Amino acid sequence: MQATSQPTGKAPSIVSMPALDFDNIQTAFSIRSNKSIRRAYWLFRLIGYNWLVKAGTPLINLAITLHLPVRGLIKATIFRHFCGGENINDCDKTIKKLYLQGVGSILDYSVEGRELEEDFEKTCAEIIATIARAKGDPAIPFSVFKVTGIARFDLLAKVSANEKLSDKEQEEYNLIHDRVERICKAASAGNVRIFIDAEETWIQPAIDDMAAEMMKKYNANQAIVYNTIQLYRTDRLAFLKSEFEKAVSGNYMMGIKLVRGAYMEKERERAAKMKYPDPIQPDKKSCDRDYDDALKFCIEHVDRIAICAGTHNEASSLLLARLMVEKGLALNHQHIYFSQLLGMSDHISFNLCKAGFNVAKYVPYGPVASVMPYLFRRAAENTSISGQTSRELSLITREMKRRKLL
Repeated sequence: MQATSQPTGKAPSIVSMPALDFDNIQTAFSIRSNKSIRRAYWLFRLIGYNWLVKAGTPLINLAITLHLPVRGLIKATIFRHFCGGENINDCDKTIKKLYLQGVGSILDYSVEGRELEEDFEKTCAEIIATIARAKGDPAIPFSVFKVTGIARFDLLAKVSANEKLSDKEQEEYNLIHDRVERICKAASAGNVRIFIDAEETWIQPAIDDMAAEMMKKYNANQAIVYNTIQLYRTDRLAFLKSEFEKAVSGNYMMGIKLVRGAYMEKERERAAKMKYPDPIQPDKKSCDRDYDDALKFCIEHVDRIAICAGTHNEASSLLLARLMVEKGLALNHQHIYFSQLLGMSDHISFNLCKAGFNVAKYVPYGPVASVMPYLFRRAAENTSISGQTSRELSLITREMKRRKLL
């Protein structure tokens, strides 16, 4: 079957650059009540203390392990800000609130760190449930999953290293492949686009192989399956181009989510410990350059590539908007989405949406205790990314002053 693109959204006439103002805080925080703004203000003030995040994480973990009464506090603060709820139905309020402003939701079942087959099967069923919820609902343009949510990390590492598997391991890996297949098949049947998230370098080859296989199988007529590329890696721009050549020769659509990355410190520590070349860009400038070059490449080939720019970077967001206009593409082109995390970079999300672009927020959910690893990572990332916490706090502070709350 010949690959054809989704409705291109090609503009019937010359497209002009819309008024895009990431400094418009009134639009950015239009869905937040005064109470919500105050809560966000104090949350980001606390997250801004790196020592507090580092010290608080093991203490909260210990409190949860000992069944101390901290769940209510966590749910009312960091969980409420960054998550949609404990189950899919809990997320409905967030989904509706976002979509009233034209922003879509990506339901992300954020339970991590499991090792048992029964847990993997439960997670697989939950991911398929998010697909069922998204089917036919324009408020939920994508579903998403991490392969480590349905697979044992060490086995993915062994497969990625091309090590020989025992018969038992091969049987286990066949079950992993079957779960990925079931998820992608459900997405295809429901016409729901699905992201496969990127993970650590030493398990990524196994994920990449399965993603390419699923794209070849389910992306014949439109982009259903999307792989994720982390541009903080030195080799990923070349990987993007080589995967594009596979899509061209295989005659299928390529679905790609571009992100900068989330495992930098862990990657560098492992590389140093095991004495192999650091896979991470030498500096932020190099990462930004590759990310922006990846955007340019995708827009050059937008008839074959469907892209989601997962970024909290204002300059990259503005660049993609300009690239679309320069190519004469409609602002709501079906192959192009912007995406940010719930509770972060609202000034980017809502101002892009107001200008007419496609935008979706990741909406994590799951039981409070089970989602804690995700929340700890969010807090740690906010302290490690240069300027992230101070930027968020500065915007929230300005909005509080505008509302005369400070």
